[in-house]
Amino acid sequence: MKKFIIFVTILCFSMSLTAQQSNDKYAKKVKNLDSTLETLYAVISGEKGEARDWDLFRFLFHPDAKLIPSGKNREGNINARFMTPDDYVNTSGNYLVENGFYEIELQREVDTFGNITQVFSTYESYRSKHDKEPFMRGINSIQLLNDGNRWWILNIYWMQESEENPIPKQYLPNKN
Repeated sequence: MKKFIIFVTILCFSMSLTAQQSNDKYAKKVKNLDSTLETLYAVISGEKGEARDWDLFRFLFHPDAKLIPSGKNREGNINARFMTPDDYVNTSGNYLVENGFYEIELQREVDTFGNITQVFSTYESYRSKHDKEPFMRGINSIQLLNDGNRWWILNIYWMQESEENPIPKQYLPNKN
């Protein structure tokens, strides 16, 4: 029994140390809004066969965060699907690596009140950074919390552009 207690104590200490090392390793990625959003786009992007840093991806999100894709289902009804960051990794992680995926932010509209921030982030998606034309565009509605030490992504709620629902000009870069 004594050996078991020592083993559990060492295991807990080791897990705590590993978590702290991850926190130290990733802390600069969430110090400001720009670095948090740049990291979000960078961590899911990569060439075909390129591994993603899912620990960093998870680190960006508050423990109760949700990722919420929305749009029409096969029956033509508009709906939303609610996922945790782990759900996203489990359902989309292999696809991103097997097919290649780059999501590029085109424009950002930011509203902040106190410690809460809402970002409308217009994006384009590519299979490779060498592609000339995106295969998809849309808007990520990202809600964040600044706790005084770091930024936490609370939710990402997104919708793809469609012929019937194009991205409004106000959310696209000015082409002056």
